[in-house]
Amino acid sequence: MAVTVDDSSTGRVRPVIADAPGSRSWSRAFGDLSQGWKQRALWGHLGWQDIKQRYRRSVLGPLWISISMGVIALGLGLLYSVLFGLPIATFLPHVAVGLLIWNFVSGCTLEGSEVFIANEGLIKFLPAPLSLHVYRLVWRQTLFFLHNLVIWIVLMIVFPHPLGWSLLLAIPAFLLLMLNGGWIAILSGILATRFRDIPPIIASVVQLVFYMTPIVWSVDILSANAAVAERARLVELNPVFHFVEILRRPLLGEPTIWRFWAVVGVITVVGWVVGMLCLRNYRARVAYWV
Repeated sequence: MAVTVDDSSTGRVRPVIADAPGSRSWSRAFGDLSQGWKQRALWGHLGWQDIKQRYRRSVLGPLWISISMGVIALGLGLLYSVLFGLPIATFLPHVAVGLLIWNFVSGCTLEGSEVFIANEGLIKFLPAPLSLHVYRLVWRQTLFFLHNLVIWIVLMIVFPHPLGWSLLLAIPAFLLLMLNGGWIAILSGILATRFRDIPPIIASVVQLVFYMTPIVWSVDILSANAAVAERARLVELNPVFHFVEILRRPLLGEPTIWRFWAVVGVITVVGWVVGMLCLRNYRARVAYWV
């Protein structure tokens, strides 16, 4: 509400304090996102420093990101190709690319639930938008993904796949993953500051979802088996499956299935609406809850 005062010289009533949007306003919520984006030089630097700090005094430094990922992908790819009796030339890239995407999704989800708790000091003593910490998180996970992309390049050289123009779909697919990482971090991060049981619950669910998502197994194998073909279709109920497929298919030169893109599009819109509602209503309380 504006405070006014009578101006005797003009005979008019003029405001001395301009109308300001309330703490639970859409302008404050979108302003937070806007202000955070304008500080991209800061969160870009902080995200890169997070990685350098993690591997400080290490001989190979951030190269350990790709080495660790490569060893896990190679081990799981060899193991499950032998167990399922599948050709290593097709199954190893399937597992490796699935793990690359899964690492990004799980990283945004797990670290997103603690994004504000982990930055408690900065939130309390530095007047910065909350979205700055979300941008920093998604940027850090993007750097991890780009590091690990070296594994995909090596696999495409060793086991050539029929890559075509559909490979370009990997760019909008990854942008969609980044967009969804943003609302997941906002929503789970704010809820976790109020209810501290949220992070361990999310960690348990993420571990379960890994085994329910075709990362180290293939839907095509199950669909080819008449005994379990019907049950294999239940994987469509897993939202992470659609996120993995929109990026894995162009990276492996497989046909595009637009149904996956439609599901991801709907989840993105609904997720951001819910995330912005949470940001609008509880943004001002995060500093007290952390």
